[in-house]
Amino acid sequence: MENPLRRGLVEDRTGDACAVVIFGASGDLTRRKLVPALYNLAVSRSLPNGFAVVGVARREKDHATFRAEMKEGVSKHSRRKPIDPAVWSDFESAIGYVRGSFDDPQTYVDLRAHLETTDAERGTKKNRLFYLAVPPSEFGVIVKNLRDAGLVEPGSHRPRGAEAWSRVVVEKPFGDDLASARALNDVFAGTFDESQVFRIDHYLGKETVQNLLVFRFANSLFEPIWHREHVDHVQITVAEDIGVEGRGKFYEQTGVTKDIVENHLMQLLCLTAMEPPISLSADAVRDEKVKVLRSLRPMERSLVQNNVVRGQYARGFVRGEEAPGYREEPDVSPSSRVETFLAMRVFVDNWRWSGVPFYVRAGKRLARRVTEIAIQFKKVPHTLFRAPDGGISPNVLAMRIQPDEGIALRFTTKEPGQHTILRDVAMDFRYGSAFGSNTPEAYERLLLDAMRGDATLFTRHDEVEEQWAYIDRVFEAWRAEANAPPPLYTAGSWGPEQSDDLLARDGRRWRKP
Repeated sequence: MENPLRRGLVEDRTGDACAVVIFGASGDLTRRKLVPALYNLAVSRSLPNGFAVVGVARREKDHATFRAEMKEGVSKHSRRKPIDPAVWSDFESAIGYVRGSFDDPQTYVDLRAHLETTDAERGTKKNRLFYLAVPPSEFGVIVKNLRDAGLVEPGSHRPRGAEAWSRVVVEKPFGDDLASARALNDVFAGTFDESQVFRIDHYLGKETVQNLLVFRFANSLFEPIWHREHVDHVQITVAEDIGVEGRGKFYEQTGVTKDIVENHLMQLLCLTAMEPPISLSADAVRDEKVKVLRSLRPMERSLVQNNVVRGQYARGFVRGEEAPGYREEPDVSPSSRVETFLAMRVFVDNWRWSGVPFYVRAGKRLARRVTEIAIQFKKVPHTLFRAPDGGISPNVLAMRIQPDEGIALRFTTKEPGQHTILRDVAMDFRYGSAFGSNTPEAYERLLLDAMRGDATLFTRHDEVEEQWAYIDRVFEAWRAEANAPPPLYTAGSWGPEQSDDLLARDGRRWRKP
């Protein structure tokens, strides 16, 4: 029966009863992110009563060993410390392990038997959330074996309360270029309906990224000026102060463009530039993001030289400590031409943004770790006041995504006193001080959404293809000048000098976050 006391209250954020099956369970992602996120959901009572975690990997181990490894991972990486013994005791009992190779049909026979036992013992109602924490080369064989073993059925995505469902969560990188992305989409389309496929980008689970839509579309103050008539330009920065952290082989194949720009950064651009959706349904929001991607001015080969800057970090100092150059990192070629920095001038050719440049940059071994979206508004049309340095600074609205999540608005005011002396000040909102520092991590939100069947914060197949279609043109231009190495920049700086020149040609400069 309906509880009359709950009328008018927001729906509880609790997932459907299900078993979360993690392929690649012996990997770092499972230990550092996935299981700690699920444990944190258990602490906040967001997990359903019928719940289980099943790890699938090649390494030989039993349930007890796997549980011990996961407990160690939660102890080190959970935002909730120390572990609550009562919560862990119940959570641990839901963890199981199936050993086997992903290309061996017997693995899936064993998995099916384990899941049937889990359904009976844990009440998971035959609902399955398959998480592919594996390289893209493994996707096809896993999907085929899941289908052949009868573990998934096409179109088995069902509304809450209906018959059993199965869904699949896919980690990036989703493809290596447009052709491979389309091929992967075809792999999943052969077994799953699009509504069952959850392509995860953890940036979209961050609180400030989610708040961007609320900030724009729930406040009448800002949306009317989010427009070419008032905005001079937009800067989006995704900067990391670390290097490749032992992932030399991976980075030699990807570079910063495939690792960050094609996915994280392009999604931030879409959320910044998109039109108001007709609703908050998953497809309504993603429809508007796709429109942005289709409105991007094509990066023709002749335009790449003037609109794209790449770079590679050399030896320098970061946070007072000496840092090696990229070519000195393990598993990196001494003559590598892989980019660890990218800056672009991007135009969104539609009614709202015509003529407004979006300057985007991403890089490794930069001065500090920061991700932010900065909206710089146009200068006042006529200066009434005497101001230092030749004029009044323009207003800037900065959305800080990490590490100190928040929103800052810079404006000009008068200093107290007999003289009219102008001073830039900032109104600064910080999530940590306003709501407490222990905010949910991105994987918590995204895993819970996947269990609930809410795909709003996940990437749709046409988004992936449009992102690659745009980035592929940049790679085509680079291949035409294959012998030109990227310029070097000192570790601990903000990138190569050419990046500053990119804005200086327009009479602008990068802001220092």
